[in-house]
Amino acid sequence: MEQRAEQWQHPMLKDLVMEASQALARLDAERLEELALSCQALNRDLARMDGDARLVLNSQAKAAAKDMAVFARVLEATRSNLDVMNRLRERRQGQLEYRAASRPGWRPTESGHGDN
Repeated sequence: MEQRAEQWQHPMLKDLVMEASQALARLDAERLEELALSCQALNRDLARMDGDARLVLNSQAKAAAKDMAVFARVLEATRSNLDVMNRLRERRQGQLEYRAASRPGWRPTESGHGDN
């Protein structure tokens, strides 16, 4: 079993996630693109993996769970920052209009009758 797992040549998932977080923090678009391609290759190879390789990947995924959660939060913060930058650019260009639901899931917090 270990021999087959050693033949699996993908980088450790935890390292990949940590590197992606660091690249995102540095806004290293080139490295992020490379990592995205690595993830696509991993997904493609997943269908062809034997049981031993899947066990290795499963173990790596469990070990990387906390790092993936951090990466997800970094992605959300980056997405929010991009939203702000886009709105500022629109405002500077005079394109900003009132939008009742600018983001999915947005709900008004006011009661509608003026009492907040």
